[in-house]
Amino acid sequence: MEQRIVAAESALPFRALPAAALRGRGPLQLVRGIITMAAGVRAARRLIRELRPQAILGTGGYVCVPLFIAARLARVPTMIYLPDVVPGLAGRLLARIATLVAVNVVDALPVLGLRPGHPRAIVTGYPVRPELFHLDHGACRAAFGLDDHLPVVLIYGGSRGARSLNQAIMALLPDLLERCQIIHVCGREGDEQPLRHARSQLPDQVQMRYQLYPYLDGVHTPAMATAFGAADLAVCRSGASTMAELPAVGLPAVLVPYPYVHQDENADYLVRHGAAVKVADHALLGAHLPREGALFQAVDQLLRDPVARQQMAEQSQALARPDAAQQLATAIGSLTTPRLKLA
Repeated sequence: MEQRIVAAESALPFRALPAAALRGRGPLQLVRGIITMAAGVRAARRLIRELRPQAILGTGGYVCVPLFIAARLARVPTMIYLPDVVPGLAGRLLARIATLVAVNVVDALPVLGLRPGHPRAIVTGYPVRPELFHLDHGACRAAFGLDDHLPVVLIYGGSRGARSLNQAIMALLPDLLERCQIIHVCGREGDEQPLRHARSQLPDQVQMRYQLYPYLDGVHTPAMATAFGAADLAVCRSGASTMAELPAVGLPAVLVPYPYVHQDENADYLVRHGAAVKVADHALLGAHLPREGALFQAVDQLLRDPVARQQMAEQSQALARPDAAQQLATAIGSLTTPRLKLA
């Protein structure tokens, strides 16, 4: 996937390295993973000798482990950027061997055994597209052909979608569309057709309030940034990018953390700062009627209370870090200076 993205969006060269997850594997898979990691370290050492980098930036995950081990052996300075409030096991390992550790929010530092002001630690925020800070609400709504008199809810779950969230929205469509318009980015994993069928069962006038896309690419469809600008409320997962994109736009949100990774802590960060509310994945729908579930109740309450939405928007916007990309660039550049090479 990464190779396709790099090729589509830049002219940067792409070089792959062998890597494998080690946690939660059976004995045979574990042995194979260790062998793959060892091959990755050897390949990474060859790549470092070929390219002779002055510094290396990694963004976490087990795919970075072979490269960072090879860099440590070659005495090449490294910076690991960990965007989640609670980094995974690989991220915590990489933070121990990296020259410099950059995090999205200060709350992540204690998890890594670091403190604010530590010489190896820097809090940068999360880099997002600059246009998110300069969106015109009216122009974004016009791009989707939306009614100015009804609030707009943006629902998304990443490029692959969020199955449980999509199914909940399918069940709640009639109730939600009585109150709002919806832009739903459902992902490319098979939920589009069932959602289109659910839409077709609604009255024609109501159908017009529901816009469904598997993906927003800015070429064949409006861009995702335009959807952010058109929305009055977001319903989404709480991956690391959520902690930056929502504040950049000043968009209040109902967050539904993916239950099998550390998304709850990301959601809790925004909730704690008054920028969002959280709904558990298992509580989306009611036991008897879908609208009795936590998702509809949270969305309905916010749609009925524009003052609360505005307060959440202001609290969210206060968390924005427009300088995050510059902070990261400055930090990685600083590793090329002799005084930091021994850090």
